[in-house]
Amino acid sequence: MSSNIPKDPSEGSSRPASGDQSLHPAPLSRYESQKRRDWNTFGQYLKNQRPPVSLSQCNFNHVLEFLRYLDQFGKTKVHLHGCVFFGQPDPPAPCTCPLRQAWGSLDALIGRLRAAYEENGGSPEKNPFGNGAIRVYLREVKECQAKARGIPYKKKKKRKNQIKANEEVKAAKLQAT
Repeated sequence: MSSNIPKDPSEGSSRPASGDQSLHPAPLSRYESQKRRDWNTFGQYLKNQRPPVSLSQCNFNHVLEFLRYLDQFGKTKVHLHGCVFFGQPDPPAPCTCPLRQAWGSLDALIGRLRAAYEENGGSPEKNPFGNGAIRVYLREVKECQAKARGIPYKKKKKRKNQIKANEEVKAAKLQAT
């Protein structure tokens, strides 16, 4: 018999040995990987400040500075007020307006960092990523980018009307029975 031949791992039980799990943890989801990268990037940003800022000293101003710092790596053209293409959704030619981080990217980043902060021991009450100033900044970025592209930004009020209509339909059905 050939009992000295090592067994092929694809044969036999589909359950790994208990020691194998610690050596090869399950791969992180795309979201978890991105959250970890974002958290490490923010931590490195704080370390590179002069003087370095510890996470316990971090506040919403550091977060705002980080978001502005990230603009230099952006890929979204945001036309300035003086640009001839300001307000045009599809400009016909290139211009010298700056590239910035897109609003959606910043919004998603803040969501991941907010979750990472709490997962790394921060209290929800002191979470600098959940501060109202961050929400105001993101809203201003959204409105500015929409205007620069010629897309009007309006809050959706349709939802309230739909809820009222649904309630009226339910009330009418109850009265009919």
